[in-house]
Amino acid sequence: MSKSKIKLGQNPIYDIKELSIGKKFLLGLQHTFAMFGATVLVPILTGLDVSTTLLTAGLGTLAFHLITKGQVPIFLGSSFAFLAGYAAVAPNKDPEHLSMALGGVFVAGIVYMIFAALIYVFGVKRIMRFFPPIVTGPIIICIGLTLAPSAINMASSHWGLALLAIAIIIITNIWGRGMMKIVPLLFGIFGSYIVALCFGLVDKSHFHNLTLVAMPLKTEYFATFNLSAIITIVPIVLATTMEHIGDVSAVSATTQRNFIVKPGLHRTLFGDGVATMLGSYLGGPACTTYGENTGVLALTKVYDPRVTRYAAMFAICFAFVPFVSDVINSIPTAIIGGVSLILYGMISAIGIRNVAENQVDLTKSRNLIIGAVILVTGLGFATRPVEFSLFGAHVSLSGIAIAAISGIVLNAILPGNDYRFSVQDPQEYGKALTLSATDSTYEGLHPKEATEDQEDDFGNKKA
Repeated sequence: MSKSKIKLGQNPIYDIKELSIGKKFLLGLQHTFAMFGATVLVPILTGLDVSTTLLTAGLGTLAFHLITKGQVPIFLGSSFAFLAGYAAVAPNKDPEHLSMALGGVFVAGIVYMIFAALIYVFGVKRIMRFFPPIVTGPIIICIGLTLAPSAINMASSHWGLALLAIAIIIITNIWGRGMMKIVPLLFGIFGSYIVALCFGLVDKSHFHNLTLVAMPLKTEYFATFNLSAIITIVPIVLATTMEHIGDVSAVSATTQRNFIVKPGLHRTLFGDGVATMLGSYLGGPACTTYGENTGVLALTKVYDPRVTRYAAMFAICFAFVPFVSDVINSIPTAIIGGVSLILYGMISAIGIRNVAENQVDLTKSRNLIIGAVILVTGLGFATRPVEFSLFGAHVSLSGIAIAAISGIVLNAILPGNDYRFSVQDPQEYGKALTLSATDSTYEGLHPKEATEDQEDDFGNKKA
């Protein structure tokens, strides 16, 4: 494709090789800013190191892309699902107990890989029968809506800045031209940040560390293994696995590519597990697919996975430069809240589109009941997780986990389940345009059949 044929911000862009280096730089940086606030919040809450977190998020994302053959435009940041586990194992945030908690997260990554192996053995078609659009669509909606209160809380610290950021994003995305149209988040963040500087609304106490280069790894946080901590942490995998499927479905619907089949759910889940193991062993929090970056995809229509790999490399570079982290941390909370309002809303809107494009029949009572229960439990338990003891270990199920379990169980037991997962349906999880509609190789019966083709590890066709 020639440069003249690329319609920035108008048509979906799946290949950015024709874009200039500067434009690629800005696209990657935009994804980095989108993930930054949530990613660094986890170490702040748990006592882990911020620079280590950025490093492991970047390395985990690159590992994920290698395992998924470079085909899925996903960024892996810090998971909030394990916060309760960290608090239970290391309530005082001391390095000794935090390292034990990270050992439990490491084992949780192994469980991810076991789930991936089961999907590979039994085939994605059998597994996805439990995750039809009437289940995944409302779960995606819940993911966005449960994040909404945090965006409101951040924005409410200064609504003027938050609304300014929102206005800039909307104006540049709707009326902007060229590159301006596909990096609205950067304009929103930097534009409102300049205004905040002019009015003295930036906390300059963040600029305390003028060190240009520093090693981000802290050996005292490296994972150690304790049986009690493992039993406490591992059950959380049930929630994060459901979130993973929901996020991959959301990215599939956004990009119009069926990543559930190609490169396969087994690859994406395995990649998530490897990233989680790598991050936790080096002293960083568990990794998870990031909805914020899915929102960026929906907003910009730039779907090339290389963009998120650039973001990963930026995160790695920032990990070695403490001053960069300090500058980004100085961005007023209200601005991050305004940006998050847009991104989180995009996630819920993607869930609605997932239900609509798959033509889910909501006149059927079973579908209406499943959707209603998922939405009510997902939102109702968002601030009141269910906590109980299992074999002497404390377990906390988030609202998303409860919603996912409820939806899966109801879909399995209620009569009238006529859902069949097959990539032959062009509406399936976002119009699987990259898969041949006539080639039985991509029948969706088994992931091995759907992923064996002449491509290298980053999805490029071999000669």
